[in-house]
Order: sequence, then structure tokens, then C-alpha cells
Amino acid sequence: MRFIHIADVHLGARPAAGPLYSARRPAELWKTLEHVLDVCEEEQTDLLLVAGDLFHRQPLVRELMELDSLFSRLTRTKVVLIAGNHDYIRRDGAYLSFRWSDCVYPLFGEELECVDFPELQTAVYGLSYHRREITEPLYDGMKAAGREPFEILLAHGGDERHIPLDVQKLKRSGFDYIALGHIHKPQVLAADFIIYPGALEPVDRKDTGAHGYVKGEITRDGVRTQWIPCACREYVELELEVEQSDTNVSVRRKLKDAICASGEEHMYSVTLKGRRNGDIRFDTKHLAEELDLLEAADETVPAYDMDRLYRENRENILGQYIARFDGCAEGSEDALALCEGVEALLAARGRGSD
Repeated sequence: MRFIHIADVHLGARPAAGPLYSARRPAELWKTLEHVLDVCEEEQTDLLLVAGDLFHRQPLVRELMELDSLFSRLTRTKVVLIAGNHDYIRRDGAYLSFRWSDCVYPLFGEELECVDFPELQTAVYGLSYHRREITEPLYDGMKAAGREPFEILLAHGGDERHIPLDVQKLKRSGFDYIALGHIHKPQVLAADFIIYPGALEPVDRKDTGAHGYVKGEITRDGVRTQWIPCACREYVELELEVEQSDTNVSVRRKLKDAICASGEEHMYSVTLKGRRNGDIRFDTKHLAEELDLLEAADETVPAYDMDRLYRENRENILGQYIARFDGCAEGSEDALALCEGVEALLAARGRGSD
């Protein structure tokens, strides 16, 4: 039996992506889901497992109609889904009243439910959120019931407020595969067994790195899985080490080169590091606008000749300030405070001479 496991699609979200990409990101979430469905159809996958948070919030009827239209094109694949903490089941919500195509099998109960696929020798178990937070460890005592030769658990959670997980108890649950959702970065808790595929597309700036889905196969010999990247873009945290010779022009050029090498389609947060010329100030706002960055931060420190400054100013407040940090190690917090203080005192002196 062949399956694809996805989670945390967050349809309806509007992820921050910078001026160039923000407007198109909501549509890209749908586009990537459609790509996965195309893979299911091309490879005639048996099951598509959706481990919660298919939507970023309560879905609208028209959104469910669009989604079901995509699902209905599948000629072989059966879709099994649960609701997570973002798209949890509400009595007045569209999930419960919507009529899905025959290939869709929602497990929307508050307690554990199961759907059997005898033709696949497979049973899939799962429950859905009916409130935003569930602090009880609901999966701890769950056991495969032996209804079919292959048994899968769909589960959503893994932190204190969203169904805490005990990996050792899950390992003893008797399931052949446990398809997890809620954690947005891919994680393997047990090889070929207990897996978070991560969000299908990154929807938060903390969702750095590649994103995609799990492709797997269950046979009498066991389970084999493969993680497949497929996201349109990634959040990338980029650090650029500057030199004392750098200016705004050279830093902008270096950043362009770095972004080109890493992929211009990605979404970047940039931090400038290192020691700069004391007379240079980097305009991070202009850098962010010019290069379409999510944000740019300057954590550089000015490269001052402290010995010279001390000799020239030993009788005034600047020299006295430098003396307080005598012997501090380069790169330490004290050294950073020394540079910041000297910079402020020199700036104040400059303003006083205007």
C-alpha cells in the first residue's frame, strides 16, 4: 500500500513574504497542494493522509467546494483527513455540514474513529480537535485494533497545549505508521514509523529550511518512507560577515550575490555581522527595500583603535570609559558594550561640535 502524508497546509493563511511575494503567497499554498494531488494521480497513490490544519482557520463553504473539486479528480487515491487546532471542528462550522466526494474520508469525531479499506488491507485511525487547545495526552493509550493487516494513526499535536506526545508509548501502540501533524519543521521521531512531514509550505518566519511531504509504502516486510521537498519558497536566515572596507554599496552587492547563489525565489531575513569602519553606518531599511528582504538587522560593531583613542582621551570621559573595559576579551559582551559606548560618545562629541 502506497501513501503520501502531508500536514499543516494552512490554506487561507497570508504568510509574510516581503513586498514582492506577499500578495501571491496565499495562492501558492493552494498551488503546492494541487501539485501533491497531481503526484497522487500520476503515481496512482493509494492513500493521501492529511494530519490536521489543512486550513489556517475555519474554512468557508466556497473554500471547501474548491478543495473538494481538487480531491474529486483523484481516480484511485483515497483522502483521509483530520482537523487540527487551527481548523478545529465547530458545531456551526462548514466542515460538519459539507458533503465530500466519495474519495474523501474525514475523521472529524472528538474521539478516536477508524475507516477501513479492505481492498488496501489498511485501516486508518484518527480524531479531530473540537477546540483550539487540548492539553490531555489523548494518544498515550491508543492501540491498533487489528482490523486490517496494515494500520495507521493520524495524529495532530506534540506540545503542552496541543495533545502532548509520549514517543515511547506511541512506539508500543501497534500501529504500522503514525502520521503526525502540528510541528512545522520536518522531524523523524522514529525512522519509517513516527514522522512529522512539516508544513507543506512555510507559513511563519520561524519555518526555515525546506518543506514538503512524506511518501511511503507499507508491505509485509515493513514500512519504507522518503521525504520529498516541494515548497515554492523557503524562509532563509542569512548572515553576512562585513569587513572594515565595506560600505553600503559593497554590502548591497555582496548580499545580491549571496541571494542569487541561495535562490532568488526565497524569503530572506539578513543580519550583518563583523567589524565595520567606525565612520560607516549601514542603512538596513534601504537594504531591505532594495533587495525585497523580510527584514535586515545590523549587528556589526565599529572597528576602533582603542589604544589610540585612550591615549588621545585619557583625561576626558571617553578615555575613562575605555579604561573601565581594560582587558576585556574580543568578541565578548563587554567588548560589544565598549564599542557601542565609544560609538555613542563619539557621536555625542560630533553633535556638540556642530
